[in-house]
Amino acid sequence: MQSLIRLRMSTADGHYAGGLVDGARILQLISDAVTEVLIQNDGDEGLMRTMNAEFLAPVRSGDYVEIRAKLLTTGKSSRQIECTAHKVAQLVTPEDSAADVLAEPVLAVKATCVAVVPVPKQRAVKK
Repeated sequence: MQSLIRLRMSTADGHYAGGLVDGARILQLISDAVTEVLIQNDGDEGLMRTMNAEFLAPVRSGDYVEIRAKLLTTGKSSRQIECTAHKVAQLVTPEDSAADVLAEPVLAVKATCVAVVPVPKQRAVKK
């Protein structure tokens, strides 16, 4: 099971000087990707139990990010999920409309998550 979310960080996402995006915004997107994996696997949104994230590169307004979540292991009710956020395109300068597609995506955030889907909420999903 995998999820992929790709979107552009808007000016509203820029929280700090230079249009720097708040890390919480990226974690929110990672949570959305985890939710999609749980729905694909269990037919239920489940609940996030833990998330351990490492911030490796800045994300700014105007950047395109790609969020991936991949189901690693499945327990009775727990699900371990690997997540990444990569920058795939960025503005040349914040003052201009020129942008570059990055030859190699830049790993901005990596995280491991544990989510729980209570047994009574698990539904058989056609895979």
